[in-house]
Parts: sequence; C-alpha cells; structure tokens
Amino acid sequence: MQRQKANPHMLPNGFSYQRRALSAQKSLDLFYHLQQNLNWQQPNTTVYGRTGPIPRLQCFISDNDIEYGYSHSKLVVEPWPTILLALRKRLEAHLQQPFNSLLVNYYRDGNDTMGWHSDDEIELGFQPTIVCISLGAERVLKLKHKATNKVTDLLLHSGSCLVMHADSQRDYQHAIAKQTTLLHPRISLTFRYILPKPS
Repeated sequence: MQRQKANPHMLPNGFSYQRRALSAQKSLDLFYHLQQNLNWQQPNTTVYGRTGPIPRLQCFISDNDIEYGYSHSKLVVEPWPTILLALRKRLEAHLQQPFNSLLVNYYRDGNDTMGWHSDDEIELGFQPTIVCISLGAERVLKLKHKATNKVTDLLLHSGSCLVMHADSQRDYQHAIAKQTTLLHPRISLTFRYILPKPS
C-alpha cells in the first residue's frame, strides 16, 4: 500500500484544506466551551457483526426534522447551541452551501479513533459537501483511494478547516488512526446537509 504525506495545496480532487480558519485563541476557547457543555454520548455500533461502544465520544446536533445514524445506530439529536449556530451561518455564507446538521466527535486522547469509512449514506445525497473544523490536539487524517489503495496522510491543525466535496466520498475512505503517545484531546466539528425525510 502506497503512503505519502499530504501537502495541503496538493490534496486529492474533492478535498481542500485551510490551516487557520479560526485563530489560536478562538480555537482554544471553543474547544473548552464544547468540552464542558455538550451532551457527550458513546453509542454502540455494529461492525463486521460485533457490537460495542464507539472508540470516542459524540454529540449530534441538527434541525428539528433531521435524524441520522450509521452502522445500525441512530444518534440522539441535540439542539443547536448559539455559538455553533453562528459558526454554521458563517460557513453557509462563505461556501454558499446549506448545512442542517453537525456531528461532533471528541477524541479524548490518541487511543480514540475513527475507522475507515466514507460519508456516503443515501440521506447525504449525491456528492455531499462535508466541512470539518478541528480543535485541540493535532491528529492525522488518512485518506485512502478506493481503487488504488493509495493512502495520503493529512495533519489536521487546531483551527483548521477541511472541506470534502464533489466525488470525495465516492472515491475515498478516511480514518483517524491511533496515536498512542498522544495524551491530549481533540474535537472535530463535521457540518453536513442531510436530506429531510419525505412527509
């Protein structure tokens, strides 16, 4: 399997990365606010027939009519905190893209992970745009091309913004692997648009 470190200016098609979307102080303030105030959950999930708690904490925030789940697990919906609703509106204006939900992942240290997956659930629609804001410890996001198995490593900095769009979910999987020597936590905010269920 080929591996390479990503130059943020030379990412695969469908990915764009801005290292300093938020200032260092704003990133730190937002990290501690969310760490202390969100209703963190640790749902069970089923992978390859085995059921157990996910290796991280989560909070799912969305508009009232939106539901979301994966791997046979439906997430409990939380209302939008004012500070995250303001961030959503800034992203919508900047990207000219609506968002109605937010999955927040809390990696308590380097032992918390996210397995290989694509955000390609049918309720995300065709060519979804997903925006990831990183706060706290730096973690490596791995991008794997589905056809070639080529893996690209992208270091996500605190305050950075990664946009995944176009055919990124069709062509790639992504993951957050273990970094066992890392003692510090990270929070990721992944904004997305989920198609409302027909009434």
